[in-house]
Amino acid sequence: MQSTPLILTILAGASTFIGAILGILTKKPSVKVLGFSLGFAAGIMLLISLMEMLPAALATPSASPIMCYLMFIVGLVGYFIIDYLLPHYHPQKINNEYELIDNNHKIEMPDNSKLKRTAVLLTLGISLHNFPEGIATFITASANLELGVGIAIAVAIHNIPEGLAVAAPIYIATGSKWQALFWSGVSGFSEILGGILTFIILGNIITESLMAAIMAMVSGIMVALSIDELIPLASEVDPDRNPSIGILSGMTVMGFSLILLQYF
Repeated sequence: MQSTPLILTILAGASTFIGAILGILTKKPSVKVLGFSLGFAAGIMLLISLMEMLPAALATPSASPIMCYLMFIVGLVGYFIIDYLLPHYHPQKINNEYELIDNNHKIEMPDNSKLKRTAVLLTLGISLHNFPEGIATFITASANLELGVGIAIAVAIHNIPEGLAVAAPIYIATGSKWQALFWSGVSGFSEILGGILTFIILGNIITESLMAAIMAMVSGIMVALSIDELIPLASEVDPDRNPSIGILSGMTVMGFSLILLQYF
C-alpha cells in the first residue's frame, strides 16, 4: 500500500489551518464578520449536503435509496437529540454586551458561551463531514493517483472557508487565537483520521454501501445544524443585515470548488 494517497489526504485536511489563520488575523472581528462567517458556513454546509453528499449516496449502486433517505432522517433526528442534550445559553445583559459599530449604532451581542457552543457544534458538523471525505480522498487516490491529486486539491480549497467559519466565532467568543486554531484543527484532523484509518483497514470494513449510509446521515446533521443554529444566530448577531449574503457567498465559493473537482 502506497503512502502517497495518505500524504494527499493529510495535506487536504491540514488546509483547514489556512482558513483558521485568516479568521484570527483581525484583532477584533466585527459583528459584520461574525454574521457573515456564520451565514457563509451555513451556505457551505447546505450546498455540500444537498448537492454533493446526499446525491452521491443515492447514486451508489449497492445502496438502497430508501436506506439513504432513512439515514438522512437519522442524521436530522440525531442532531436535534444532541442539541437537546447540550446546555442552552441565551443572551444576557452583561458588561461590554454592546459593541459600537457603524454610525454609533449599538447592537446586542450574544452571550459568549452561546457563541462558543455554536462554534463547537459547527466543528462537530464539519468534522463529521470531513471524516468520510478523508476516506473518499484516500480511496480515490489509491485507485487513481492523478484523479486523487485533483480531488485533494479541490478538497483543500473548500477546507479553507470551513477553517475560517470555525475559527472566527471561537476567536470572538474566547479571545484566544490558540483555541480558534485548536477547534479548526479538530475539524481538519477528522479528515486526516479518516485517511489514516482507511490506510490501516482498507478493504476490510469500508464498503460502498457503508460510505453511502455515512454520507447520507452526515448530510442530515449538516442541514439541521445550518437551519436550526447557524442561520438564526447569524441574524441575531447582525440584525441589520440579511444573513442570505453570507449564505449565498458560501454556496458560491463551494459551488466553484465542486466545479473544479469535476474538471480534474
